[in-house]
Amino acid sequence: MDRTIAQVRAYTVRGKGADYHDQPGYHWIDDHIATPMSVYPEYRQSRQSFGINVLGTLVVEIEADDGTVGFAVTTAGEIGAWIVEKHLCRFLEGRPVTDIERIWDQMYRSTLFYGRRGVVLNAISGVDLALYDLLGRLRGEPVYALLGGPVRDELRFYATGSRPDVAKELGFIGGKMPLHHGPAEGEEGLRRNLAELADMRERVGDDFWLMWDCWMSLDVEYATRLAHKAADYGLKWIEEALIPDDYWGYAQLKRQAPPGMLVTTGEHEATRWGFRQLLETGVDVVQPDVGWCGGITELVKISALADAHGAMVVPHGSSVYSYHFVVTRTNSPFAEFLMMHETAEQVVPMFSPLLLGEPVPENGRLRVPDTPGFGVELNPEVERTRPFTH
Repeated sequence: MDRTIAQVRAYTVRGKGADYHDQPGYHWIDDHIATPMSVYPEYRQSRQSFGINVLGTLVVEIEADDGTVGFAVTTAGEIGAWIVEKHLCRFLEGRPVTDIERIWDQMYRSTLFYGRRGVVLNAISGVDLALYDLLGRLRGEPVYALLGGPVRDELRFYATGSRPDVAKELGFIGGKMPLHHGPAEGEEGLRRNLAELADMRERVGDDFWLMWDCWMSLDVEYATRLAHKAADYGLKWIEEALIPDDYWGYAQLKRQAPPGMLVTTGEHEATRWGFRQLLETGVDVVQPDVGWCGGITELVKISALADAHGAMVVPHGSSVYSYHFVVTRTNSPFAEFLMMHETAEQVVPMFSPLLLGEPVPENGRLRVPDTPGFGVELNPEVERTRPFTH
């Protein structure tokens, strides 16, 4: 393998795609979900109202000197495109395609003075994923083969969405619901949360997993009370109850949670150093998003660290980019499927319409295709813009 990187290009896309919160019209994912902004009544009904969809999708393309192109998508928009074109590309162009570890290290070290988390790590993740896609295409191998090969024949999924009862009918092993009411809505909000859980438990029966995604909206006291009351309805886990920086709160919540209920979090955490601190709190499951945490290169390290702590790694959403990883790790026994249908009643590709060939589970299961790279292509009918060049 003597191919080198000829050019790096960054594009942006508006509407759906990797920024799956950028939805027009009604969508369950934007319907009165508890958030850190729920303390302000004017921002309670819609997450778009406080700007959850402001970034848009970033598409990173990396072209080798023989014309082969690898790509990846993540959430970073124009800010991410600027970082890729004006800063990160210097560490790629002219380098061997196989220099993935060195490229990652140089991207991370060079952005420390303004990065470490958030949109900078999203941009680094996009570049890293595009490199893996390119290397897989050049070698004619799926990314999972580059990571050591599968440890299971197929993936099993739980579904995230507003209709776990429908998810059960579709063959998923569990359903994760958004929490709709936060502490600022008082006891009435708490009662509504529990009533929704009780209703869903009655619909799905006793053996189907039910989980709550709290999206950073709670405090330790409320989360503890909610968890203990939810235990009566067999809640499997309480996810991302606190803001990501409250490691001490997660340690306290883990100590106070009902026996047998899992405490999970991590989709808004990044890098091995962030996850080291998070794992030391004792949480049961970490949920890095491969498009935000540092890409495949960093997710491998996060997973090894979690394994040493006896914790599971169940990546947040991210479609094919996490499927190729999960199928290669024994401490990732199942995967998340984000129901991007407007009412969560049908299985549709997560990043539709941006990607072509994006696989979806059937009866809650999926064999990861052996197509080279991540096995998907960009839809030429989706308009994209290259806002910056270098």
